[in-house]
Amino acid sequence: MRIIGVEQFGGPEALAVHEVPEPHPGPGEVRIRVRAAAVSPTDTVLRAGGQPMDGRTPPFVPGMDAAGVVDEVGEGSRWRPGESVMAIALPRGEHGGAYAEYLIAPDDSVARVPEGADLAAASTLPMNGLTALQILEVLDLEPEQVLAVTGAAGTLGNYVVELAKHEGLTVVADAADKDLELVESLGADHVVARGDDVAARIREFFPDGVDALVDAAVLDEKAAPAVRDGGGFATVRYWDGDPGRGITVHRIAVPREYRSGDKLDRLRRLVEDGVLSLRVAGTLPAEQAAEAHRLLEGGGVRGRLVLTF
Repeated sequence: MRIIGVEQFGGPEALAVHEVPEPHPGPGEVRIRVRAAAVSPTDTVLRAGGQPMDGRTPPFVPGMDAAGVVDEVGEGSRWRPGESVMAIALPRGEHGGAYAEYLIAPDDSVARVPEGADLAAASTLPMNGLTALQILEVLDLEPEQVLAVTGAAGTLGNYVVELAKHEGLTVVADAADKDLELVESLGADHVVARGDDVAARIREFFPDGVDALVDAAVLDEKAAPAVRDGGGFATVRYWDGDPGRGITVHRIAVPREYRSGDKLDRLRRLVEDGVLSLRVAGTLPAEQAAEAHRLLEGGGVRGRLVLTF
């Protein structure tokens, strides 16, 4: 089968097509004929060598989101060939990343594709959707408490804002001028200009600080002053700083959700109910993965670029 991976870490040009033996599912597993794999910033970090790949041999295959059709099942699997599914993948795990024609997945890392969504759109949901759910679970806010979201125009930010509003939270989000309409459409109660001074802008609405903040823009210590004393701060890139004032820093790790099939199915239902919006920025053949990475790293992509197989 074809995979897209890197023999040596580097820039987008390090990505290349490789031929490897087809995998087959074991007990309680499925093989997915991948038709769509979303391209995320996590993929570019792996490609550039920013994730340790101890114990694995190259080529290293990026990709944490896949959608396709079950074409082979292992003993005892609850899935059936022909079902359209989406799955989260772990590039550093046993079965590797999603930039592949075939992906082996445990039964409980898979969910049905949302009704009415095509495979490209469905591939944008698993990793960032599960990340958003984990964030809201660990912050554990009550309805009407205030959540701030930086990077609200990105895919993770989109899902956090929509889920937070669904849970009855008050949301203040950031946006550049060109993203203002998008972020407002997500349901944010207040929108402030993005930038390094976002904390001061948030405090203009909430002088005592917000109850918690999701730092999808990776502003770290620049965003923390927006949080009230004793509040919560969710970091998605393992910031190890200490903002003080009794603020709890929650280091979010989506690999913990690898076997969260029930949560992934909940995300499916939320899409079908109109709570979550799936956005595809564009599709490219898998062989053009390098171009997809260049576009993503160039900035300004709204929605997910998707590789098709």
